[in-house]
Amino acid sequence: MDKNKIVATLKKNAMLVVLILVYLFFMIMTQGGIFKPSSFNALLNENAYVYILGCGMLMCMLTGGNIDLSCGAFVCLLGAIGGVLIVIKGLSVGLSILLMLGVAVVYGCGLGFLVAYVNVPPWIATLAGYLAFRGLGTSILRSNSSTGSIAPFPDQFLNIFSRTLFKTPEGQLNLPCLIVGIVAAALIVFVVFNTRASRLKKGYEADSMGAAAAKGGLGAAAILLVMWKLAYAGGIPTVLVWVAAVVLIYSFITSKTTIGRHFYVVGGNIEAARLSGVNTRRIMFIAYLNMAILTSISAMIMIARFTAANADAGKNFEMDAISACVVGGVSASGGAGSILGMVIGATLIGVINKGMALISLDANWQRVVKGFVLLAAVVFDILSKKRER
Repeated sequence: MDKNKIVATLKKNAMLVVLILVYLFFMIMTQGGIFKPSSFNALLNENAYVYILGCGMLMCMLTGGNIDLSCGAFVCLLGAIGGVLIVIKGLSVGLSILLMLGVAVVYGCGLGFLVAYVNVPPWIATLAGYLAFRGLGTSILRSNSSTGSIAPFPDQFLNIFSRTLFKTPEGQLNLPCLIVGIVAAALIVFVVFNTRASRLKKGYEADSMGAAAAKGGLGAAAILLVMWKLAYAGGIPTVLVWVAAVVLIYSFITSKTTIGRHFYVVGGNIEAARLSGVNTRRIMFIAYLNMAILTSISAMIMIARFTAANADAGKNFEMDAISACVVGGVSASGGAGSILGMVIGATLIGVINKGMALISLDANWQRVVKGFVLLAAVVFDILSKKRER
């Protein structure tokens, strides 16, 4: 590979390189503390909502840099509704989950209609939810509990969203977890080479054999490392199943389906997309309906993690999701970005949060660092586009 190709590859994977460097930095600063199995487990549990909301936020941003400011407050409201239904009213877990999803669908349809068909600017429409849902959720919680928190949730609910599969004592090697990791790593390698072969067969541009081997090898190594650490942390957290399912589904939608390509086309040039026959209003509607549904899943995960519904749930979640997308290379003006990039961005934000917590950095300085990371990612995106032009 010549020098130009190496430079181009490094630019294309700049955030992955940054993630590795930041992780090595915190490895040194924490004296290996961030490399412990418990840190891997905590990193996943603490940031599961970022990966899930990030998938929804990416779809919104692809349509032209649009965002959803209401998702964090909506988590609070859904938590309050779930607490009333499951804990106060004693409804079955299955029915309560369906009702929470129903509320999310109703809100998503209403929000999507306002944005797509009434032409209300997305930030205005979602800002209304940001202001209203936190107050409404807090009011519901306080009217049903003197402490402003509803708990405890039953085991049937917790088992779905916050337990551990194939659980073993911490420090003991969990063989099922390791086997799952090996199978997943093998699948990654197969998918990379199968995709390359398919593109070559159709006459499309494809990675070289060396690049495909490197891509598959890095992906497999990352999966094996995570599963190896989780194997010593007690098993596979249920949230990993939820995160993996959502990420894989949206990765397939954005890269392999017609509707996924329409999101990119709308974000690239909405008028050109409309003239070429793309139903741009429907795409906008789906983006915000989709975001509401993913927010409901995040709300259930957060309720299960803390075994309670409280007024602080969801604070700054919208900012974390936006940060994960922007840091992961999703264009602030729309039309560009990938699920893999968002995952890298979310992981980078999570590593920074965990690393700063382990070195006991003041919370205010943590916000300063995250602010500069977000700004640097946007500046990098703008400068990269200028060079391309």
